Amino acid sequence: MSEQSTPLSQASLSSPTGDNASGPAKPVPRRSRKNTTTTEPLWVKWTLLTIALGFIFLFLLLPLAAVFTEALRKGGGAAFEALKEPDAWSAIRLTLITAAIAVPLNLVFGIAAAWCIAKYEFRGKAFLTTLVDLPFSVSPVVAGLVYVLMFGAQGWIGPWLQAHDIRIVFAIPGIVLATIFVTFPFIARELIPLMQAQGTEEEQAAIVLGATGWQTFWHVTLPNIKWGLVYGVILCNARAMGEFGAVSVVSGHIRGQTNTVPLHVEILYNEYQSVAAFAVASLLALLALVTLVIKQVVEWRFERDQKAAAALPPERLT
Repeated sequence: MSEQSTPLSQASLSSPTGDNASGPAKPVPRRSRKNTTTTEPLWVKWTLLTIALGFIFLFLLLPLAAVFTEALRKGGGAAFEALKEPDAWSAIRLTLITAAIAVPLNLVFGIAAAWCIAKYEFRGKAFLTTLVDLPFSVSPVVAGLVYVLMFGAQGWIGPWLQAHDIRIVFAIPGIVLATIFVTFPFIARELIPLMQAQGTEEEQAAIVLGATGWQTFWHVTLPNIKWGLVYGVILCNARAMGEFGAVSVVSGHIRGQTNTVPLHVEILYNEYQSVAAFAVASLLALLALVTLVIKQVVEWRFERDQKAAAALPPERLT
């Protein structure tokens, strides 16, 4: 029994005018690459490029070069001695401790907030999303003042804390709390749009197949968000180590005890120890450069995985 041609096969053999053709249909020519660009004159492109590169040079590369130049103005030995100072080591240690506490807590909060906002529908969802963005709109100094108002000696619960010999303001707990406040949106804001774009189909399929909630998270959700999660952690850590405003209010500037690296740089600069100040500041500059390198590696790995997933052949329908 001969096979009859379907309307689809007839349409595929028909010419653009509607007549049947014996040969294959002519391939549609690809759109020229020039058509994908804007129609502005060439001088507009070069003007915008010059302005962008000029801003990068003036506000990024030139200050960065000035930091390292001033740090090495009296030689590497003077810069190294400034870094060996006990107060500098205390500031570095406190900065690392603060980041080591704030970043994991923000990691847990970011995943929980992103999961709640992206996977569920509930009343007040828009308000919760607005609260996540609150530290972006509130000045860090105001955030520090809020903690002083709550936990200070004349604050709401300050007398109770003093009666029980609990110190929050002008101590490490206050610095950690202020750092958590200014950094908690970073991981959540990276994960929320990513989870919303992925939807809930894969999680629902895993649950239907018998997976538990933790199994679904570890084997389905986490692999899909891993690069966004790493990117958010990188930004959160960089901000935690470089935070100045909120930490300056709640720290009390106790030298050798409650000064982080940015606060120690300010003290050295105010005391006209410019070489020591820039030597310590160069650590933050190196942290920024390392953060940029890691960021580029994460983006490259993410794009590579995306291209590899797009190149996979589609599943055959059985």
